[in-house]
Amino acid sequence: MVKVGIVGGTGYTGVELLRLLAQHPGVEIVTITSRGDAGTSVCSMFPSLRGRVDLEFEDPLASNLRSCDLVFFATPNGVAMQQAPELLDAGVRVIDLAADFRITDVAEWEKWYGMLHACPEWVASAVYGLPEVNRVAIREARLVANPGCYPTAVQLGFLPLVEAGLVDLDHLIADAKSGVSGAGRKAEVSSLFSEAADNFKAYGVPGHRHLPEIRQGLSRIAGVGVGLTFVPHLMPVIRGIHATLYSRIKEEADYQSLYELRYANEPFVDVLPAMSHPDTRSVRAANTCRIAIHRPQGGDTMVVLSVIDNLVKGAAGQAVQNMNIMFGLGETDGLWQLPVLP
Repeated sequence: MVKVGIVGGTGYTGVELLRLLAQHPGVEIVTITSRGDAGTSVCSMFPSLRGRVDLEFEDPLASNLRSCDLVFFATPNGVAMQQAPELLDAGVRVIDLAADFRITDVAEWEKWYGMLHACPEWVASAVYGLPEVNRVAIREARLVANPGCYPTAVQLGFLPLVEAGLVDLDHLIADAKSGVSGAGRKAEVSSLFSEAADNFKAYGVPGHRHLPEIRQGLSRIAGVGVGLTFVPHLMPVIRGIHATLYSRIKEEADYQSLYELRYANEPFVDVLPAMSHPDTRSVRAANTCRIAIHRPQGGDTMVVLSVIDNLVKGAAGQAVQNMNIMFGLGETDGLWQLPVLP
């Protein structure tokens, strides 16, 4: 059994991680920490876990994180970089679900996240945890930077086209929408029911902090720099990401076959039949990315539709998938939950 700890388990990502790990056949949850809720039982805060998680939140300073094989950081940006080095030095492996180790250019990270990086020496050795690209490196990693939700949907959607060099890499466009849970479990005016319900809006158009992460990932895949316009939107739903991706075709190919072959052996990427329209409901609570490709009116623009659950394949589910790879478990262990309908 892999002994795991969770730092910061009171947010939406933390409770989703608990939901998945509590059903995992190869995991023992040793500790879960929360400085503000130490001593509170997990199931009193999250009744959905009653009978499945018999733990109390512990103060991070008093917890036994060093006895774990793996620690997940389900914390705000800036926390893991303060606490992870001590655990790594003690031989504990770490998966950070925030952004502290995702961007390899530390100065670029500091510009977008507005703080000095506490341990830049660990950034270079962190492995970006997109299994469909970095599975081999993840297997041996000590520190995994779990991708963001928007970056997961966008990169998986563009990946086969960019990898094959079939589209104009200077003018990629990602028009992406997220459910309100993507903003986290915190009091914020924009997330209030009266603000988010019955409403739809773009945000972060001048620049969103996921932009450099997506651009970095696509550039690595392409082997050259890419140009990307990324516009996020807030949808009046709880879960889900829908990314509509546009690129200009440079070379003719059987694009449907390209996608089907690229993802044929990927357990959590589902390429739908030609001309399909995936919806966020079809991946709700599942660790699945569903993709469909279109070429409107047979023109020179490729349109890719990519949907995920932002809390699962976009966060906690992908973290569990990375854990499975790191410890030689079945990659799909604990992750075969079907989507929830309606």
